[in-house]
Amino acid sequence: MDRGVVAAKRRFPFRGQAIEERAARDDEFRELCADFADAEVELCRWEQSTEPKRNERYAEYLQLVDDLASEIGAALDRAAIIPFHRRGPRT
Repeated sequence: MDRGVVAAKRRFPFRGQAIEERAARDDEFRELCADFADAEVELCRWEQSTEPKRNERYAEYLQLVDDLASEIGAALDRAAIIPFHRRGPRT
């Protein structure tokens, strides 16, 4: 399974099926999940770092992870909406 999809499912465990379905048909969503996975890796790296800019970089990646998670959640919410088409007046 794609590492981005795995990361998204870890963040949204109750939406795993929706994540898999969306990733299977939507390249942009799959890329969003990959970006999320990359950001999580960097977040962990900076969390363990002893470099001078550790706190600053950690805060930046924490914000990025949260923002990407919000985007994934919003994309899943949009996909869950079933549009109803209005019919014209009956004659």
